[in-house]
Amino acid sequence: MSLPVDPAANLAVLIRCPSVTPAEAGALSALEAMLTPLGARVERPVFQEKGMPEVENLYARIGKVGPHLMFAGHTDVVPPGDESDWSHPPFAAEITDGEMFGRGAVDMKGAIACFVAALARHVARHGSPRGSVSFLITGDEEGPAVNGTAKLLEWAAARRERWDASIVGEPTNPDRLGDMIKIGRRGSLSGTLTVRGKQGHVAYPHLANNPVPGLISLLEALLLSPFDEGTSDFPPTNLEITSIDVGNPSVNVIPARVTASFNVRFNDTWDAASLKSEILRRLKQAAKKNRLRPGRGEPIAFEVHWRDRPSPVFLTRNERLIESLSGAVEAVTGRRPELSTSGGTSDARFIKDYCPVVEFGLVGKTMHMVDERVALADLEILTRIYERFLEGWFG
Repeated sequence: MSLPVDPAANLAVLIRCPSVTPAEAGALSALEAMLTPLGARVERPVFQEKGMPEVENLYARIGKVGPHLMFAGHTDVVPPGDESDWSHPPFAAEITDGEMFGRGAVDMKGAIACFVAALARHVARHGSPRGSVSFLITGDEEGPAVNGTAKLLEWAAARRERWDASIVGEPTNPDRLGDMIKIGRRGSLSGTLTVRGKQGHVAYPHLANNPVPGLISLLEALLLSPFDEGTSDFPPTNLEITSIDVGNPSVNVIPARVTASFNVRFNDTWDAASLKSEILRRLKQAAKKNRLRPGRGEPIAFEVHWRDRPSPVFLTRNERLIESLSGAVEAVTGRRPELSTSGGTSDARFIKDYCPVVEFGLVGKTMHMVDERVALADLEILTRIYERFLEGWFG
């Protein structure tokens, strides 16, 4: 049986599976078929939670002893949108001018295809690794992330799986391969602020109470003073207002309530609890200082609804893992990668509770876009980086 040593061929098979979250659509079956010839023991647990679709996941392990390296990622993809906007069908894996087009090409079926190819080449040249390699692959990363990596880790740990390190194959490079390794991520906290007033006719404001000026006062308290100046490893904490809504279709009605949604990306100065406390302190202070309408006595009545599952901030300090991957990147590309904590959240936030984790994958310029695509040359380079890392990690 031939081994899956060609990353482009591996990726084409995966792209042709339209695995939009939470559909498996053959993607995990295709991956299982690639891993079985490498000696992998493959399991595909399905998790579900009330009110959410069930999600199929994959866990595969090659080897029985340590050291144990986990490669983690996801085969689910975001919807392609209007397929007529694509120059190539989003699930056809067509190649033009040295680039393969398709949803998931860089986020992140491409990295999975490359790691499989790297491991297959390692097995072909050196035999099985001097330790173990596992694949922890979910179908729920682009969705709510409830029935995916977090539960898969719990499931595997309950079966006494233990890992020494993990690489997540998210597209970490801004411009070219070798630019960046992610060694941590900022935390993420979301909430909705509501201010209540009294509905009325705009021509008779004395009979109503407009909550919008009160909301503006509260938002100023959140936005005008920096939360911190950043740390040696992270940029300053940043709060963004993402929506303001009164649900009012009429221009001559003073609304009864107004809401504002916000998201905070925070550094290691804070955790979710301390950041919530600081936000509430600012809001209470502003509400005490201001009034719904200047010159009138009504205080600002507000409430905050926090979104479930805030993402924690984390930083990986495992020098062996970081240096091994950095060295492999430099050996193949000639560039020393920047060690960064930029960007959004990823499933690394779950893995960090089980073992040291870093992220390194393809160039992310086209992820989630129409005509998502990857250069075939980049697939080969990333495969060589992963292969070089495996050789160094397993000696």
